[in-house]
Amino acid sequence: MEQKIAILMADLSGYTALTEIHGASSAADLVDKYVEIVEKCLVGDSQLKERTGDEVMIVSSSPDLLLATADMIMKNTTRQEYFLQVHGGLHYGQVLIRNNSYFGSAINITARIAAKASPGTFLCSGDFINALADKTTIKFHSKQKHRFKNLSEEMEVAEVLNAQNRKLVIDPVCRMLIQDKASGIQHQEIKHSYFCSRTCLDIFNNNPDAYVATGGLN
Repeated sequence: MEQKIAILMADLSGYTALTEIHGASSAADLVDKYVEIVEKCLVGDSQLKERTGDEVMIVSSSPDLLLATADMIMKNTTRQEYFLQVHGGLHYGQVLIRNNSYFGSAINITARIAAKASPGTFLCSGDFINALADKTTIKFHSKQKHRFKNLSEEMEVAEVLNAQNRKLVIDPVCRMLIQDKASGIQHQEIKHSYFCSRTCLDIFNNNPDAYVATGGLN
């Protein structure tokens, strides 16, 4: 059976770095927490269809419901202490559904859009925006046209703007969010740089040129 659906792919930015620094067990715990958050954010008929490592694929018959789901995921993950930022892509297109699995170029396009997204952002295709019944609930910022592998024509891409007004404090080594600065370890010399642990601080001090020492997102 073929039908048009809305597709969201999202994963955790910095997952590899976190695994390397804090170990597989901590990383697995964080993925479990991520899936739990995602499941609580599903709006309407949005369904978590696949999970591979830290990447999830969510589908819905409605782009509006999937956009609301994406917004909820972004808001709820950003509020978590010692968590990672999410990034992902949204697209609307034709898929083949067989044996409860999804096939077609729309899946590949969504994955490629997601790969272009910076930490803490969702990108979406022009097809996704055009399919929305209500385009006023969330604002978008055009990222112009992009060329994706195996596509003959460039595709219009836009960033989904969220209501995040404050700067996020991020451990530059393991990339985890630090919500409460009092619980983190502040660098003695670099202003606004915080670390989740003495381990990350020591790693940074041993090779500071390998990391971006910043307490927020630009």
